[in-house]
Amino acid sequence: MPSSSRAALGVCFTVGVLAASLSTPLLAQSPAAQSGKEITIDRLFRPPSLGGRTTQGIEWAPDSKRFSYLDRQGSGQNAELQLWTMDAATGERSVLVSAATLKSVMQPEKANTSQSTGLGRVQADNYLWSPDDNSLLFIGSNSLVLLDLKTMTPKSILSSEQEIEDPKFSPDSHWISFSRNANLFVVNISSGAVTALTTGGSEELLKGKLDWVYPEELDTRTAYWWSPDSTKIAYYEMDERPVTRYPIMDMSSPTGGTEYTRYPQAGEANPVVRVGVVRISGGETKWLDTGKDTDVYLARVNWLPDSRRVAIQRLHRAQDQLDLLFADADTGASKTILTESDKYWINISDDLYFFSDNKRFLWSSERTGYRHFYLYDTDGKELAQLTSGEWAISDLGGFGPGSANHPAVDEASGYIYFTTNKDNVRETQLYRVSLSDKSLTRITKDAGSHAAKIAPDASAFIDTYSTAATPSRQDLYRMDGTKVAVVNEGKVPELAEYKLSPLEFVEVTADDGTKLNASIIKPLNFDPAKKYPVLINVYGGPHVQLVRNTWGGLRYLLDQVYAAKGCILFTLDNRGSWGRGHAFETLVYHHMGKIELQDQLAGVKYLKSLGYVDPARIGITGGSYGGYMTLEALFNAPEVFKLGVSDAPVTDWKLYDTIYTERYMGRPQDNADGYKDSSPVNQAEYLKAKLMLVHGTGDDNVHFANSVELLNAMIDGGHYPDQFMAFPGRGHGISDPAARRLEIQRTVEFVLGNL
Repeated sequence: MPSSSRAALGVCFTVGVLAASLSTPLLAQSPAAQSGKEITIDRLFRPPSLGGRTTQGIEWAPDSKRFSYLDRQGSGQNAELQLWTMDAATGERSVLVSAATLKSVMQPEKANTSQSTGLGRVQADNYLWSPDDNSLLFIGSNSLVLLDLKTMTPKSILSSEQEIEDPKFSPDSHWISFSRNANLFVVNISSGAVTALTTGGSEELLKGKLDWVYPEELDTRTAYWWSPDSTKIAYYEMDERPVTRYPIMDMSSPTGGTEYTRYPQAGEANPVVRVGVVRISGGETKWLDTGKDTDVYLARVNWLPDSRRVAIQRLHRAQDQLDLLFADADTGASKTILTESDKYWINISDDLYFFSDNKRFLWSSERTGYRHFYLYDTDGKELAQLTSGEWAISDLGGFGPGSANHPAVDEASGYIYFTTNKDNVRETQLYRVSLSDKSLTRITKDAGSHAAKIAPDASAFIDTYSTAATPSRQDLYRMDGTKVAVVNEGKVPELAEYKLSPLEFVEVTADDGTKLNASIIKPLNFDPAKKYPVLINVYGGPHVQLVRNTWGGLRYLLDQVYAAKGCILFTLDNRGSWGRGHAFETLVYHHMGKIELQDQLAGVKYLKSLGYVDPARIGITGGSYGGYMTLEALFNAPEVFKLGVSDAPVTDWKLYDTIYTERYMGRPQDNADGYKDSSPVNQAEYLKAKLMLVHGTGDDNVHFANSVELLNAMIDGGHYPDQFMAFPGRGHGISDPAARRLEIQRTVEFVLGNL
């Protein structure tokens, strides 16, 4: 599933003795006292947002002396968008591009892809800095405008009838590259000449353009890469012809319109991917040797600093072996530099970094059970393990230059900066490790969650910080942790007007003694002598961690709506979820849903041990993998739950995509029993609780077919959901305000009416 929303569950089993214990509660103090008014759903959907607002469009200038950001000045309809900068040394603000100039260069926004997943869930850039700091590129759906920062003169670089995708500057700032009609092009900035680097691209054969499954399940963000010397581009060619052309019907269309997505379901054929190198001066593509087996994933591509070699990370289809290859850009010949293998699966990271000496590179691995940094020479010899211990480098916080979650390396000073949950598994902090003596230094201090956008030269960072009870704020810091200036206080004064219940972090003990992190929000005006219903929020799947000391936004505020009506809100991170090391998550291998539900039931046992919980009134709700877990709970522990709300669930793992599903389940051809036991559609007959099912008909991720298959199974067993909400044309995660509000309103009514 997506890294932000996965799906899964299955299997009937008998739960043994489940021990549960409460640790000393850690309170995430509410920003409001217990006096004031109650938050309503109506207020949640009226501006201004109660969830706070973070500054958008933040980009570091390549020289690291300042960063830019978008901000509106004024109020209401008179508010005008301007591009500002903040000085990294002093925190001084100034307007870089005035509202009038910005209007002349800002391009029409790209088509709304908020209902889409794959690459559609990645926010497109509004603008880019040129590497030489002299200009800004403003990006439209079919046009590119360059603004000279010395003269403030705009220049149209390209206007096209077709959509322009993934534009980039060359490292020397002389060219702009882009993808159009599944082919790669470059524009000479000086002359304006456009050159096609590839031909023959199509919907079936993508050149320099990503498919659906790579960005969704491997977090790939681009399909081409400039060489450091700006003479060549390496790119993916993705042959989609073997992949199922999956139809998504628009049933609201008078003619029954259909949109097709190349979607490889578990066990089916994947795209055949290869990496080629083409010169800007023209000529044929040189294809790089990645081995005879084409049924693999070429998960990451990077240039070495010498611009002669390309690093390719080749992941076997079973995802239990990862090879790092170095390929010669001129001859295509390659050799294997190192190999990682794992009994279960390998999680891909973005931690590969090549030092400018062209002799060493940084690598990360979970070979010890926790992701840590290693230093290698370019012959593949391990020079040092830089970090160690029962904690992991995190992918939930910081990111350096380039792509999200990439470590920031200060070669001059010999430091690597990264985020980690080393001190508290519920938090993320910015750390650095010394290359010389491996010493660790914590940079951020405040308890909570930090995400650091680090300057290209690693001299400063913008910290986005929050806790479970306080909205995100943004501040500018030097790398020694000294605050320079406030970027955005993130305060929401109106929150003080409402009654808000504090969130408590608690600990539950699973049947094998494993300590599980959980959180609880008690009702307003809580009285321990009373009995309260409980609503469990669940996700439960790989690569997601719900119990964190971070601002939850709408989810947290919606929990407050329930708390105001007398509900207890409970969330638990079961084994199989993220943040606790590789061994903690691999227990789901080849049989999803079993260990997750076992731990969720340990949470239920803990809840029942509390004198103020009504054991007859426990409900469960979740979306995507959480929707799957909701069904697993209702079908496999039918006496435990009174109701469930399942949003966009996977109901049959054979219907989900290859990369995600096979990573954990193997292929259905090889694990038929595991697929059967792990798919809720096969246990629907055991349902006793009330069920609300929600799904968008245009979901390109967890297809609507999952809910249709479940409905058929329920009908065959004489059942039907107590409520079924189908949202025409909506995608994975109902996102447009009107539909989202209706979904939440009906869900709240269903939960409160039955609990």
